[in-house]
Amino acid sequence: MRAKTGRGERADATRELILATAERLFAEHGVFAVSNRQVSEAAGQGNNAAVGYHFGTKTDLVRAIARKHAEPVERGRQRMVTEISGTPNVRDWVTCLVRPITNHLDALGSPTWYARFAAQSMTDPALREIMVQESLSASSLHQIIEGLDVCLADLPAEVRADRGDMARQLMTHICAERERALALGAATPRSSWHDAGTGLIDAMVGLWLAPVTQP
Repeated sequence: MRAKTGRGERADATRELILATAERLFAEHGVFAVSNRQVSEAAGQGNNAAVGYHFGTKTDLVRAIARKHAEPVERGRQRMVTEISGTPNVRDWVTCLVRPITNHLDALGSPTWYARFAAQSMTDPALREIMVQESLSASSLHQIIEGLDVCLADLPAEVRADRGDMARQLMTHICAERERALALGAATPRSSWHDAGTGLIDAMVGLWLAPVTQP
């Protein structure tokens, strides 16, 4: 494989800088409150069309940010799913959902912006579709859903779907809230991302296994 030229390396560095800048601004202010021009300026690009040149539309930029994080999360999740294949234990499957995310946020160092970016994106119908598409492209996620369905076969389908929505919201917004507090230097209920992950796993297992009130 040919080595990249200096120009190619500079282009890659510019793309990474734009991605990181956009992620931070989107997390702090909301995706549609920040223009591509503002991203370019904050990234120190003299050309205000730099975002469009490197990524295309804002939708393309959001997708690129989501994909940048989805790849390492999927690698960690796939390893965990392989280790617990066939388990009948709900906690094992929930752990595979939560740990790769909290491990990734921990590995990024501090401050991070991805959890807040994800929460912002999930509240917009168009951007939510992008985030869901990127998530569902991960084979490990389908395996986890199938594993949970087997473990929770006694739950009515509508209850499983309802609790799946609750679990997703819980994981998204608890991670975003912890990230926000850390960025502000505020106190957090748990001292580490690992402990925060444990708390999330406990809560989500309780949610899945809660009794169902009959109408």
